[in-house]
Amino acid sequence: MNLFEYVRIVVRRGWIIALAIIITTGAAFAYSRTLEPEYRATQKVAIQPARNDFGLVETLRILLRSYVEYLNTDIRTNEVIQRLELDMTPGNLRGNATIDSDPTTLIIQIDVDLADPTTAAQAANMWGQLLVEFRNQSNSDLRREDRIEAELLDYPQPYQTRPNTRTNVMAAGILGILLGGVMIFVLEYLESNILRSREDAEKWLEVPILATIPNKGE
Repeated sequence: MNLFEYVRIVVRRGWIIALAIIITTGAAFAYSRTLEPEYRATQKVAIQPARNDFGLVETLRILLRSYVEYLNTDIRTNEVIQRLELDMTPGNLRGNATIDSDPTTLIIQIDVDLADPTTAAQAANMWGQLLVEFRNQSNSDLRREDRIEAELLDYPQPYQTRPNTRTNVMAAGILGILLGGVMIFVLEYLESNILRSREDAEKWLEVPILATIPNKGE
């Protein structure tokens, strides 16, 4: 089967692909509309040593994980809940938060995903504030050159992460094209042994047809 025949098949049965696209994209759009919107707010906390000392910086890279563990506890989470007066349990709020560190930039990132964008931003900011307060308290007992500062880089700006209707519909459209294409060639395979014309008979028998009997009425 040459390329022209493939194109002919697709053109002849193109309605199947169109129907598959309509069904899959329609289903994806309807599903996206049923999802509750979710927003993500990100707070970044920069950890800075008081002096540019290689040993202190390397020690700080190791301490980053301990700061993450400090924040990612029920005690700290409960502080966030109490200060913001949230109607949530520590387990629920922690389940919607991700706290991680980047040793190359000495930054701790706090992501909070909630249905309310304002609450997500407030929670992410409060988690960062707890780390700043912790470092300020620890620095009070240290000499200035040994201190480690924590600084909030910005106030979190929430953005919607779910549902991503456009992405869902585009992915569903691609799926519809693939499903429609598979259905077309399955149908062609099932009908490949059916002879509809003189050309089909010549191709299957591999010999020329000298004459045909016309249908009644022709």
